Amino acid sequence: MSNIVEFVQNQADIFNDSISDQSITWAQESQFAIQAFQNNDFLAKVAMSNLQSAQNALINIAAIGITLNPASKLAYLVPREGRVCLDISYMGLLHLAQLSGSIIWGQCKLVHEEDTYQSNGLSVAPSHTYDAFSKTRGEVVGGYCTVKTVHGDFLTDEMSIAEINAIRDRSPGWKSGKKCPWRTDENEMGRKTIVKRSSKYWPKVARLDMAINHLNTDGGEGITLSQEKEVRRVSDPLETLRQMLSNREPEKYLPWLKVSSLDDLTPETAEKAVIALENAAK
Repeated sequence: MSNIVEFVQNQADIFNDSISDQSITWAQESQFAIQAFQNNDFLAKVAMSNLQSAQNALINIAAIGITLNPASKLAYLVPREGRVCLDISYMGLLHLAQLSGSIIWGQCKLVHEEDTYQSNGLSVAPSHTYDAFSKTRGEVVGGYCTVKTVHGDFLTDEMSIAEINAIRDRSPGWKSGKKCPWRTDENEMGRKTIVKRSSKYWPKVARLDMAINHLNTDGGEGITLSQEKEVRRVSDPLETLRQMLSNREPEKYLPWLKVSSLDDLTPETAEKAVIALENAAK
């Protein structure tokens, strides 16, 4: 174990050269990393057999600007396919979106059979009631992610359990039948899948994009939306929406949009309305 501690301590310079957020410090993150290795013999063994992957994971902590603090539950060092990987939780993705100014606030929840869920339109938070302490909420039937934008609107993206499982079923880890995050942390992976897809609707920020790109390429977690329909960034969403509704009596759509006039729509909400209408027409 002394070898892995020495290895971590020797990464100070390369870590500090990669820091993107000054609140992330080597003094703290090196200790969190050492704790992770000391608490997981298999992780330490993988690190010593693949030092490059361990170094890359530490660099990614600094470059993305996320903490390994176990109390925060934002990111972890995990062994995957003979490599040490930096894993970012769904809470970590929401945290990065908030820090980088993409959103003000956000949450992601799963919906069970016995819950009461009601979608309230594109720019209003949904209604979701349930007994948090009940042991009989039933199976998970889907989930949603709701965020509040800098304009004060709510954006909600929903996924059914069938959509979530379609992503899961493409995961190499799941298809292998071996132990993988989809088998050990199914709900966590479901929430992360929802957040990753939902983030396509949010204002683009480099820091969040970097984190998601890392998970897609280096994280090895088995969540990839590349085969899902990509959300198109509409160049002028409000004008596009006006054109789409020009022959449809636009005033009939205002209650659905939760506004009194199309002029009250933010670009983010207008874009989501465009996409929803396109999908409904198919």
